[in-house]
Amino acid sequence: MEKTMEKQGTAVHEQTKLLVMTGLFIALGYVATTVLMVPSPTGGYMNLGDTVVLLGAYLLGPVYGAVAGGVGPALADLLGGYGIYVPATLVIKALMGVTAALLYRALQKKDWALLACGVAAEAIMVVGYCLFDGFLAGNLAAGLAGIPSNLMQAAFGLAASTLLALVLKKSGYVRKQFPNL
Repeated sequence: MEKTMEKQGTAVHEQTKLLVMTGLFIALGYVATTVLMVPSPTGGYMNLGDTVVLLGAYLLGPVYGAVAGGVGPALADLLGGYGIYVPATLVIKALMGVTAALLYRALQKKDWALLACGVAAEAIMVVGYCLFDGFLAGNLAAGLAGIPSNLMQAAFGLAASTLLALVLKKSGYVRKQFPNL
């Protein structure tokens, strides 16, 4: 009975730690998204948030990574005056997180997989905002105008998250604390 209680205590501790880390990644996603907001031609903006979306996916796994990846940037839209983008950002960034995390797991957490997973997730972002901007404007051509700025954002998010994840993977402490990495 004592071992059962010890296991339950460990499980509660791990769940609490995961919830706290998810909250932290929501805050980091918000900050990374708002610290540099460069307006794009379609009415949205380029930002650094994809770095945190992808890194959160690798560290937290598909469910918590998707929550953190979607909520942080969506809050940035809401509080930054881009309220029309909140639903799209929530869905697109959550899909980025779940895709990156599941694909990373499926590719057995290999170093090279970080790049492949990031490319897949960023493709979701580029296509998602293209479609949403086209929907807002009433024609797809308007959505296509945002592709270059979204590709720039994707390239930075991909490069930064991959480099950070590779550095973090070298730490035994980080791997122990974040077994999804």
